[in-house]
Amino acid sequence: MDCQDEQLVKTICDLYEKISKLKSLKPSEDVNILFSQLVSTCIPPNPNIDVTKMCDTVQETRQKLIKICGEAEGHLEHHFSSILTSFEDNPLNHLNLFPYYNNYIKLGKLEYDLLTQNLNGLVPKTVAFVGSGPLPLTSIVLASSHLKETVFHNFDIDHSANSLASLLVSSDPDISQRMFFHTVDIMEVTESLKSFDVVFLAALVGMNKEDKVKVIEHLQKHMAPGAVLMLRSAHGPRAFLYPIVDPCDLQGFEVLSIYHPTDDVINSVVISKKLPVVSNESILGGPSCLLMPCSCSKIHAIMNKKKNMMIEELGAREEQFS
Repeated sequence: MDCQDEQLVKTICDLYEKISKLKSLKPSEDVNILFSQLVSTCIPPNPNIDVTKMCDTVQETRQKLIKICGEAEGHLEHHFSSILTSFEDNPLNHLNLFPYYNNYIKLGKLEYDLLTQNLNGLVPKTVAFVGSGPLPLTSIVLASSHLKETVFHNFDIDHSANSLASLLVSSDPDISQRMFFHTVDIMEVTESLKSFDVVFLAALVGMNKEDKVKVIEHLQKHMAPGAVLMLRSAHGPRAFLYPIVDPCDLQGFEVLSIYHPTDDVINSVVISKKLPVVSNESILGGPSCLLMPCSCSKIHAIMNKKKNMMIEELGAREEQFS
């Protein structure tokens, strides 16, 4: 890294030290100021920043910062969901009160476009969102603006989060009939995962590499072959805010595209498809199976100026399996 990049990392680490000394991460003037500074510091794209190659001290700070960001994000969503559900009319008419609502609109459009491109125009009938939280904006944006006939099942381990989220959509005559909430650890959900055409995995489900991979492996084991898994990742300095998902974390999936936004949408988006299980019985005479690995080669990066994002397209697999 050059001096400017080193200063950027130092600024982020200094902000972590200040944030870690806060008595509470619930919304307040001090919390809002420090997290606004953190986001504005991390958001400018910088291809020179690779957090995976930094020293152990910085890596440790990053892991702590991701955890703190997750906790603060939970408090923020809980705070605004409580405000929104206090409205006597439809709370969904007031979503613009949430300070990052426009980011979710952009992210929802991006993810819908990715789905459309990779599903060849087919509309998913059922979608699962894992880690939906008290303010399930991705599900709401997709259901209200893009997937207007799709049924959404939202999974979260926190009962209070699901209670608020359910109350939030209960006054909407359309969304309330197509959106369901389940309080459960996704690692305990098995057979029902086969019923979803698309599964979204929230960025903060699995806040370190090991936990994230465990969840991905569980989804791979129980999702239907051909079903789509969409994940949130991070790139450059933004990886101080959210975990990174590498293509090779997705064993048993074909990685279709990785999009790195360069605007104020923080999360990268990874779209993948579960590959079929191929029996090698006819080849080896045994009963075992071979899981096809992820496509981790032929990554091509281009800049799409129109959509203001970097796109990594993964080339077609060299072998096709029936």
